[in-house]
Order: sequence, then structure tokens, then C-alpha cells
Amino acid sequence: MNVEELRATYDQDQRFDVTYPDTRRDVVDGIIVRHVQTTGRQQGWILWSRLTEDTADAAIDEQLAWIKSTGREFEWKVYSHDQPADLKDRLAARGFEVREPADAIMVLDMHALPDALKLPIPEAIRRVTDPGEIPALMAVLTQVWEEDFAPLGEELAAQMRENADVLSLYAAFADGELVSVAWVQYTPGSQFAGLWGGTTLPGYRKRGFYTGLLAARAEEAQARGRRFLVVDASPMSRPILERFGFVTITMATECVWQPGR
Repeated sequence: MNVEELRATYDQDQRFDVTYPDTRRDVVDGIIVRHVQTTGRQQGWILWSRLTEDTADAAIDEQLAWIKSTGREFEWKVYSHDQPADLKDRLAARGFEVREPADAIMVLDMHALPDALKLPIPEAIRRVTDPGEIPALMAVLTQVWEEDFAPLGEELAAQMRENADVLSLYAAFADGELVSVAWVQYTPGSQFAGLWGGTTLPGYRKRGFYTGLLAARAEEAQARGRRFLVVDASPMSRPILERFGFVTITMATECVWQPGR
């Protein structure tokens, strides 16, 4: 597939058709797809919209009124090929926090899986199956990114306990220490496996842990019949993923509404 075909497949599969466990999917007037968690933090997000210069303002105002009525934190994810071209600016003008830099949406067709991701998985990497280990994994993310990942850890633990088939977590160890973490998520009925995490402590980088975790997840996703790997890649991860054949199909920016803004 070329980039345009990959983007169209991604839009249909991961933005329009996608469903999530314990989450309600609302299609609003055929122009917006909205997801609302029914458990956990009960957050919400909009991943897909079909707006125009003429319809965008009214649609945004309608959604914002609904969001305010729920008292929830809500994310509107804006992709660089979405219309109108100034959608992100229109959201910012209404009080959404635009979180830059944008992530690169990168896809690898596993029909072209590179040899580097077909190597045996090192013994230092293992799959985590005990929800009680997740706080330690989140501590690695907190140490690197200097953010509180405990709430995310609670959600992942709940997923592991209640919907184990949609989530696999992996950890890498060195010198008896947990040094790198990553996970893969499987939305029901999708062709895609979503890669998340991919974080290594600074002192252990360039030692193959990131690659090993990537290979472990690719091997599992392929065994489970998924054709594509997809990553919301940070500027740090993007050049690494490009070396493995991932291609950027679009950019995505989180626009977040906080209750009480």
C-alpha cells in the first residue's frame, strides 16, 4: 500500500469503526464519532470528524456544550489531514488546550516486516501477566517523562484483569533492574495492533531494548493475525521507527478540554 491507501485504511479502521472495551461509541449526525468511557476515569475523546468550513463552528459548539454538561475531561484528536485546515485553531479559541508537539502516526505493514524484527526475542524481555507488576512499569515512564502515570497504570491493570485479550505488556531487565517497558493493544475486529510505551531508562539506551520490545510485540501481533503495526510516535521515536520501515501517514495533535476551564 502507498501512504494514501494506508491513511484511508487507518481512518476507516482506527478512527471511524473502532470500538473500545467499557466505552460507548456515539455517531453524532454522521459527522462526528465520539467515545465515552463507562468505567475508570470516564474520559472521552473524538477521533473522527467530517467537517467543513461552514459546519465546523456549529459542530464544535454543540460538542463543547455536551462536554461541559458531563463534567469530563475530553480530548479532540486533530489529524493534519482533517478539515477544515484550521480545526485545531478553532478548538483552541474555545478553550481547548493544544498539546504540542504533534505525534507522527506511523504504520508498518507486516507483509514487509524487516529482518531486524524477526530475530529471536532476548531472554531479558518478558511478557508481564500480573497486574500487580504494572505500577513498577509505570514508574519507569514517570522517571523518564516526569509525569504521573499511576492513573494510566490503574486503567491498564483493570484491562488486564477484565479484558486480557486486548492488552499485552512487556518489560526488559538488565542488571536485575526493570529498564524498559512497552505494551500493545488490540481493538476488536481491527487489522491494526497499537504500540504504546516504548520507554527506556537513559542509562540503558542504545543497548537493543527498544528494538527487542518492538520485535516481541510484532511477533505477537502477527501471530494474532494483525496486518499493521501503528504508533503515535514522539519526535524521539520517529527516526528509530523509520529505520524499521514505519512510514508516517499523518500527524495528530491532542486538543484537551479540562473541566472548569
